[in-house]
Amino acid sequence: MLLFSTVLDIKESFTADDMIKLVLEWNETSKYIENRVTGIEWKGEHTIRYGTDALWLEFVEYTEKSILAVRHEKRTADGVVWDSDFIMDFARKQMAIQLDRTYHEEALVMNAAFSTPHFISLLIQHDYLRDDCGIPVLREPIYITDADMDLCRKSLTKEGACRLPVVLVSKTAENRDPLSIVWLASRLKGAAHVLVEQSVEECSAVRAFCGKSEEPFGGVWIYYPSGAVRCRKFYYRSATGNEDVRLEKVIRNVIEYGIAQRREHLLTWNGVVGARLNDQLMQQISVRMSAESARKKAEDEIDKIYDTFDEDLRDLQEKVAELTKANEALQYENQGLRARYADAAASPLLYMGDEEEFFQGGIRDMILNTLDEAMSNTEAGTRRADLLRDILDNNPSEHLVEERRQRIKTLLKGYKNMTGTMRMELHDLGFEITEEGKHYKLTYHGDPRYMVIMGKTPSDNRSGSNTAAKINKKIL
Repeated sequence: MLLFSTVLDIKESFTADDMIKLVLEWNETSKYIENRVTGIEWKGEHTIRYGTDALWLEFVEYTEKSILAVRHEKRTADGVVWDSDFIMDFARKQMAIQLDRTYHEEALVMNAAFSTPHFISLLIQHDYLRDDCGIPVLREPIYITDADMDLCRKSLTKEGACRLPVVLVSKTAENRDPLSIVWLASRLKGAAHVLVEQSVEECSAVRAFCGKSEEPFGGVWIYYPSGAVRCRKFYYRSATGNEDVRLEKVIRNVIEYGIAQRREHLLTWNGVVGARLNDQLMQQISVRMSAESARKKAEDEIDKIYDTFDEDLRDLQEKVAELTKANEALQYENQGLRARYADAAASPLLYMGDEEEFFQGGIRDMILNTLDEAMSNTEAGTRRADLLRDILDNNPSEHLVEERRQRIKTLLKGYKNMTGTMRMELHDLGFEITEEGKHYKLTYHGDPRYMVIMGKTPSDNRSGSNTAAKINKKIL
């Protein structure tokens, strides 16, 4: 599960040696002693691994693309795996930072708190970060007045094209901060800029420019670089508001936005390691082709090369396939996160029960379909109708269930017998197929509650359509 992700612009003077030294300093100064990889004696290598299977630090240099990738991994006794990745693209002078948590099968389910990586503080401390559209990347808030109108115009509109979101905090009517802005800026370092009004009197023009003259004092607004994500607003309520809750909501929304952004293949650990292994594989293939052309002249020598080469080639292919699969899984997870985040409410309306998700977004889509059907049968102008319409408007359906219904109808139309292609399609849709005499038993994701019987060689031309209707009614 991806917990944190950001991309920062790095100054031109930053080198691979600077990167390695900074990572080693981050490791050695970690306040969690159990996270420190010990016994490191760096001698200038750019590709090297330190530590044990349970706690290690690895540097991988991809020379062809001017990239240095670093991963710190910790595996706990209860099966939790913590990964901290730092990927530096020296050609574009950009660094991707990600914090990820995954589980082994035997791991306990837990909600562990985490902090924005301390590595970003070291980048700021050593002055390695470039300004973001003229705004310095800091771990402290930036106080603004009407004199900073140009800064506001760049950061709060699309004119400046900032890479990071901007959090604007206005003063309360009593000229106080509505939440702990120092703590907010510290926890959002490298993830967002925090701009704070100096005072109510000195920021009237800023409020007018932002269109907030009539809105309550003490509000917090999050401006996102992506035009697809609308501005988030958190109003101040002195009587009922909880400062800590409001603080966590702001932080969560910014962090979730960073997680939802799609990262380029070579700005991920798996992408860099996989590409590097793929290059080695292509080199091995080239060597093999050259060896093939010379085989007639040196049969005995080539046989010796094959004995050692084939095993290495198989190992590399397996590693490339494994890393490619892992990277695709992460991409699908991020796509799901982006889809959910684009229209997510500030807090969940409903919580999941014990039913499992058989395919990404399936439960959500079925609930929205059910609400849509209920909407059509509800009298307009009623509270029930207004609530249903509000939920449907703010949670657009991706029509995943309808797509699967159509796939099943098309697949079983005119069914005469179970072909290999049909079996594979049904398997991809989640069905386990077993034979019972003259019938097939289709069980959805191995759940005996969702089982449909179909004949092996039906005589009725509508048998396939009837079976499709049963599946869609009972399962989808």
